[in-house]
Amino acid sequence: MEPIILASGSPRRIDYFRLMDLPFSCVSPDVEEIFDESDGPQATAEKLALKKVRKIVETLKDDERLWVCGADTIIAMDGKIYGKPVDRNEAGKMLRIFSGHTHEVISAVALYSKKTQKTDCRSVVSAVSFAPLSDGEIEWYLNSGEWQDAAGAYKIQGLASCFVSKISGSYSSIVGLPLREFYIMLRDNGYPYGG
Repeated sequence: MEPIILASGSPRRIDYFRLMDLPFSCVSPDVEEIFDESDGPQATAEKLALKKVRKIVETLKDDERLWVCGADTIIAMDGKIYGKPVDRNEAGKMLRIFSGHTHEVISAVALYSKKTQKTDCRSVVSAVSFAPLSDGEIEWYLNSGEWQDAAGAYKIQGLASCFVSKISGSYSSIVGLPLREFYIMLRDNGYPYGG
């Protein structure tokens, strides 16, 4: 199989690439994750995924690697985007907002082919419902430190799974990479993978 550059340092995305047994190397693009809320959550996730891929593609030149994959995950509720909290206080505010409510998790994945010079980008919208959280539960979670470097101040594959009452959509997408869509993208774009 042809090597892929994963434009991410996310341990979850790395785990999924390993699960799929893809030959890959990681290059974390130096991209500011800033966004214009007027774009909407889905368009924002796609723009950020594409931005990461473009940043790596700019450096390829004579590189023998022919594929670049980038992804981004956005948390939104009532049209408002919740990025990575800057501190514990902001993380607590986010968890209180999500408590007892349902929010959206949008993961976008972009795949560039050097052969075709084209980039395919797709996104998946899933819904996550949190049970009502007590102040004690929120403090317990904040004390874990798991909220750091996490969109929406939580990681569903960790302790935050204790708070999730319902999921609609793709679990892998909520974690950070929509595997079904990524698999289809690989096939649709001529990457030799699968049956």
